[in-house]
Amino acid sequence: MAVESTPSGSVKETYDKGNLDVEQHAVAEAHLKNTTIRNLTWKGVTVTVKDRETKLPKAIVENVEGIVEAGEMCALMGPSGCGKTTLLNVLASRPTGAQKVEGAVLVNGSKPSRDTFREMSRFVEQEDALIGALTVRETLNFASRLASTSSLPKRERIARIDGLLDSFGLVSQAETLIGTPIRKGISGGQKRRVGVASQLITSPKILFLDEPTSGLDSVASWEVMSYLKGVAKRNNLIVIASIHQPSTAVFNLFDKLLLLSAGQPHYFGSVSDVSAHYESVGHEVPLHVNPAEYLLELVNIDFSPNRESAASNLEEQQRAWAASPRAAEVSRAIAQIESSSGGSEVVLETAEKKPSAPSLVVTLLHRSFVKSYRDVVAYGIRFAMYTGLAIMMGTVWLRLDAAQESIIPLTNAIFYGSAFMSFMAVAYCPAYLEDYLQFVKEKHNGLYGATELIVSNFLIGIPYLFLISLIFSAISYWLSNFQPTASAFFTWVFWLFLDLLAAEGLVVFMTSLFPSFVISLALVAFANGLWMSVDGFMVQPTILNVFYKYVFHFWDYQKYVFENMMVNEFSERVYTCGKGPDGGCQCMWQTDLADQCLIRGQGVLDQYGYKPGYMGKDVGIMMGIIVGYRIAAWIVLKLKR
Repeated sequence: MAVESTPSGSVKETYDKGNLDVEQHAVAEAHLKNTTIRNLTWKGVTVTVKDRETKLPKAIVENVEGIVEAGEMCALMGPSGCGKTTLLNVLASRPTGAQKVEGAVLVNGSKPSRDTFREMSRFVEQEDALIGALTVRETLNFASRLASTSSLPKRERIARIDGLLDSFGLVSQAETLIGTPIRKGISGGQKRRVGVASQLITSPKILFLDEPTSGLDSVASWEVMSYLKGVAKRNNLIVIASIHQPSTAVFNLFDKLLLLSAGQPHYFGSVSDVSAHYESVGHEVPLHVNPAEYLLELVNIDFSPNRESAASNLEEQQRAWAASPRAAEVSRAIAQIESSSGGSEVVLETAEKKPSAPSLVVTLLHRSFVKSYRDVVAYGIRFAMYTGLAIMMGTVWLRLDAAQESIIPLTNAIFYGSAFMSFMAVAYCPAYLEDYLQFVKEKHNGLYGATELIVSNFLIGIPYLFLISLIFSAISYWLSNFQPTASAFFTWVFWLFLDLLAAEGLVVFMTSLFPSFVISLALVAFANGLWMSVDGFMVQPTILNVFYKYVFHFWDYQKYVFENMMVNEFSERVYTCGKGPDGGCQCMWQTDLADQCLIRGQGVLDQYGYKPGYMGKDVGIMMGIIVGYRIAAWIVLKLKR
């Protein structure tokens, strides 16, 4: 297939080049062909929201209809705020946040179920969520493993990946990282191509793209859309893209155009016929002018000096389109497709099976593992941070003796070591936020759900958090001279590990609830500040006021960590008393060993109301809190649309 129009200096016979084997494409893209999808139609699409000022219903998309055949690319164009993205979300069966959505979106003239539509379609966001620590090839590989293509032999999946890398001009970048804030990766245009390719490999029949050329220069924009056009033509793929101010070369790549203004349709039909339509209503497209720019200026009244006159002219244009033979032809074509379908269900003819839940969890675990050791933001920074904290703690509370004057410092060290370890779990917010955004995209595309994310996220953290607990304890515990026995040391490690598991669960819950770095960071910090205040150190449980004791104290995970670390240190240890002004023995804690000038550690615990023997029950409660945070996050993810 020859290229219709290319930017200067960028002429690439992308689909006829000699090094592209036809058989390779047949293998690489066979998964796009086993379908019965012939067209996508929509009619009477109207989206109503509540006006912020008047509080009355307001239509932001009104009575829009259209039809796109298999193998065609359709552009949604219009000025900012005209309803392009809203309409794209409606067509893609995605949430819009609107008060009311009316109309029908049909495949082959019939309305598919939500699950079927998600299986056959994919959506590429304007800012596509990609995991920066993965290479281009790994991104496509994991996308393939999460989709129905995972059931294919590994050799065939690799062939498909190679075919898409070749088709999208990404062969030389195959082993390059996508890029993180710390490590530079591929360019913006290449990221767009990776985003599209990662959706194509998951067997879509319909592809939606939100501003795929936003932020790209004309050459990169043409490259992205021209590669996509070739794939669409070869595989009868339906492509619908909202696009803003395309160049002439990019504009001419589209087969159809839907032009919107103030939510109303001003044109729908072939790109090649748009000039003829506007000429027929008195707006001839000037020669040597980008028709896309001219049309956008024509339907944009935001910067008109005379808004009333411009608005009146815009209404005339809309009425002219509604009364035009082309509009009537679109309505007739949609009605004919709908009547010929007979209401039959859409069937996807494919032998590929969706992966099972355990398989999805394993794939997500593998992807998270690769990310965890490459992306220092995930765990590397936390390892360094906790190691630094351990050194600082061990050298500040250095070699404390088993003496009366060390009891308060030891208590302070126990609180500091446990509370600040959990507080610093806020560093996990950006890493989980990247996983969350990836999940949102993949959930909308029907690849997996909240259960797989929560389970895999929990499992991948276990070895890292245990290693952090062990390293931190190995440094700080012995430097500070806590109870010097192996059993006491490993009990400390165990409680620190549970502390970090609970703290990370809190991060996952808060970030799932409010997926904003600043908000989740603030909420996690606030919650940990509250837990510090009521865990029993600041105010002893015996005198903590009733409200905080019964509302927060008993489900504060730091409470159980602090209590059991205190029991671990003091329940079986004896401390020497100090000397009074007269040189005699003076014990700050009176116990049964006072006559020996000693303090039994249980005397310290009595002030807090702590007693040994409750570790099993407390471990059970901690497990409940840890699992509870994950279940809460799961519920949030399930309820979010």
